[in-house]
Amino acid sequence: MDFCEGSTIGVCYGRNADDLPTPDKVAQLVQLHKIKYLRIYDANIQVLKAFANTGVELMIGIANLDLLPFSQFQSNADTWLKNNILPYYPATKITYITVGAEVTESSENISALVVPAMQNIHTALRKAGLQKKIKVSSTHSLGVLSRSFPPSAGAFSSKHASFLKPMLEFLAENQSPFMIDIYPYYAYRDSASNVSLDYALFESSSEVIDPNTGLIYTNMFDAQIDALYFALMALNFRTVKIMVTETGWPSKGSPNETAATPDNAQTYNTNLIRHVINDTGTPAKPGEELDVYVFSLFNENRKPGLESERNWGMFYPDQTSVYSLDLTGRGAIDMTSESNITSSNGTWCIAASTASELDLQSALDWACGAGNVDCSAVQPSQPCYQPDTLVSHASFVFNSYYQQNGASDVACSFGGAGLKTNKNPSYDNCLYITFGSNNRTAKNFTATPTASSTVNYSISVLLPGYLLIVFLLLF
Repeated sequence: MDFCEGSTIGVCYGRNADDLPTPDKVAQLVQLHKIKYLRIYDANIQVLKAFANTGVELMIGIANLDLLPFSQFQSNADTWLKNNILPYYPATKITYITVGAEVTESSENISALVVPAMQNIHTALRKAGLQKKIKVSSTHSLGVLSRSFPPSAGAFSSKHASFLKPMLEFLAENQSPFMIDIYPYYAYRDSASNVSLDYALFESSSEVIDPNTGLIYTNMFDAQIDALYFALMALNFRTVKIMVTETGWPSKGSPNETAATPDNAQTYNTNLIRHVINDTGTPAKPGEELDVYVFSLFNENRKPGLESERNWGMFYPDQTSVYSLDLTGRGAIDMTSESNITSSNGTWCIAASTASELDLQSALDWACGAGNVDCSAVQPSQPCYQPDTLVSHASFVFNSYYQQNGASDVACSFGGAGLKTNKNPSYDNCLYITFGSNNRTAKNFTATPTASSTVNYSISVLLPGYLLIVFLLLF
């Protein structure tokens, strides 16, 4: 990550589940949705390999269980870097290493191990000449604060002072961010009588005024961030930046978690992304850049606790969307509904004429596989095989996915290979057969694909399209 490039949005890729897609399929999904920053919680080799040469920047983690060996011996850090990072870097872009996660929440007294482990990892990076390219930090919960309201009274808990002060000195010296996990959802759920839902969702029309500063807050996220800024300033660490390494909203919860809904999750994350991408900053730090990671990519069925713990994902394990989310910050997207699936609402998604062959192939492979589009209709001798061109077949497949996923802008992105249009492209008699074109009787070709249909598509449909393109280029 360029460390001075404006606010960015990343996504957390937790894997505490037994039904998730393989890392290579996850890499395709991440690229399709133009996610450029990803946090993982370990240094899993399959994940590191899957994201090689994708341009996606990874934050990787060292678990709390591993803090003891890393803090005790420099050789352990050196060996870990040699075996787990250097073989994959820089093809896999690793920009941050988190040493421990929310250690103050751990039942075991491990906080004293964090800074020695961070120092040993940093020394290993320095030996490899990577200390300026890969930053070292540790993530924390808001529990590191003893007080967070009003924001100007933000203060770190004295019981964590023995490890926080040397850690902050390390961060300041190495220009690493203070990493915090922030969840307005929990503040609302646990004290709904004091916190309004609108205030937690960035939807509030009311204002909360800090009596000490007169600063006006319209959402809880900003208030929590500013409490941290004031806590840092109280200890004279004014140069340390804040990075939000987790925030989000669950789409489903236990019976008493009535705010855990897809609508609220979509609202929170959409408003959050817009707030961050616009470099809005906070009342205490207007215009301040802030990098934020949304939790999380997938629902994780093995997480313990209340139902909400397993339902923070933007995607189900089958890679379909829990709700539509525009990671560009342009605005809220309508939820997918049954009525969208069979109606284009006057818009279609076609292959962009400027898209390269490789971009079209990549998008088609994903749509016919993980995207759950049945591509059998564009097989030889099938109703939508003609006209036999790559652009035509891609347009049919792109539009199928687009309609199945709510006819939203993001559902027609395909990494830039898709183009939304409000004109029925009548040059292709078959293109919108699935969605009620006047040219033919509608027939449903959007069932879940079989493995054979996906493979056959790649062989029998892509190849003729490429041969046609090669022929045109040569003659």
